Amino acid sequence: MGADRDRFSTATRLRALGAQAAGRVYRARGPVRIRAPRKGRLTGRAALLALVLCSLVVALAYPTRQYVTQRSQIADQREQAERARAAVRQLSQEKARWQDPAYVERQAREHLHFVRPGETGYTMRDGTADVSRPREHGPADRPWYENLWDGLDRADQAG
Repeated sequence: MGADRDRFSTATRLRALGAQAAGRVYRARGPVRIRAPRKGRLTGRAALLALVLCSLVVALAYPTRQYVTQRSQIADQREQAERARAAVRQLSQEKARWQDPAYVERQAREHLHFVRPGETGYTMRDGTADVSRPREHGPADRPWYENLWDGLDRADQAG
């Protein structure tokens, strides 16, 4: 039995030496962390956090959309107000021009065909002051009945 005891003690000693050596190696690498087996990815806390985040997104979606819409409406209103200001400036300039008697007289001559006493006014039949003669109308530019009468006149003259 003494031999069994020595063998047992040697095996025990070797195990102890191996454990010591392993402890030194682990201590040299850093603290030993034992990982627990991974559970499912979605834990109760993660599900609650996801639910809260989704609720916040849904709760803030409508007010955010309203905010963006109102900002664009404000920009449109500002642009419209600027156009109105420009129109008011243009109309006030035109009003100032109408205060000038020379401008009023020129407008009356151009648009109403007014003349001063002693002047002679001329109006063209077609309403333009173009002095050039109208071009001759060819057969394609005239109505069909004029072409018909011209043809009859030519036939009478020939025969």
